[in-house]
Amino acid sequence: MDWDLAFRLANMFALVAWVALILLPRWPALLSAVMYLGVAVLCLAYTTALIGVVSGLLAAGGGGAGANFSTIEGVRAIFSSDGGVTIGWIHYLAFDLFVGLWIARDADAKSISRFIQAPILALTLMAGPAGLLLWLILREPAARRQGRWR
Repeated sequence: MDWDLAFRLANMFALVAWVALILLPRWPALLSAVMYLGVAVLCLAYTTALIGVVSGLLAAGGGGAGANFSTIEGVRAIFSSDGGVTIGWIHYLAFDLFVGLWIARDADAKSISRFIQAPILALTLMAGPAGLLLWLILREPAARRQGRWR
């Protein structure tokens, strides 16, 4: 498996979805495309690659000895191969895009300006949890103004 190619394709795929989410009008078809042609395809790529490596059908490439999720050394071993890094990165891309889509839909429902949304979405793209935290802080007053907190 060419993990470098998979890494670059996943990045490009996610970036196109992010640009569409931030810059294009939020038509229902666009939001569906981001969800199903963006998030779902990244999830499929992640799942396929993970199953491939775990089953031995795909070589992870390098390292990996002692890999586990219970110690920092074990997690480091997971990411010591090109396959591990690529699979982990696709995981981040899928979840950050899903969170970005939720933020965009939630902000639109609360009538938050796209000019306010854009930097929050950009922060979510670059540092997912930081963008999510900022949105959670900013959304609360808007939710209260609408008389519902959800």
